[in-house]
Amino acid sequence: MTDYPPPPQAPQPPAAQPLSESDEKLWSIIAHVGVILFGIIPPLVVWLVFRDRSAFVNEEAKEALNWSILATIGYVVGFITTFLLIGFLILAVVGIAVLVFGIMAAVKVSSGEHYRYPLNWRIVK
Repeated sequence: MTDYPPPPQAPQPPAAQPLSESDEKLWSIIAHVGVILFGIIPPLVVWLVFRDRSAFVNEEAKEALNWSILATIGYVVGFITTFLLIGFLILAVVGIAVLVFGIMAAVKVSSGEHYRYPLNWRIVK
């Protein structure tokens, strides 16, 4: 019986490099401001791509993702209730809250501090 050599092992991908402090701030700002411009997509992408590379970005992107989920629910409720006319008020309140809180979050994380939305439903933990 012939002994065969062990099969060659596939090379392991290199470990993800941690983000620099300026990159952490940049991606955190993108996660928060992205909610204003594009809804749920930017914080979701930032969280999925950078959650293992930076604890700061992980926390901020999750916070922005949770806020965007809540804002989306608010927009849907507002849209559904527009025939009652209260929906227009709900849409306006949610839109203003998204804008104001998103700007406040971007300013806070640009200085390297964590931001917690005052009204948030933390689904993604």
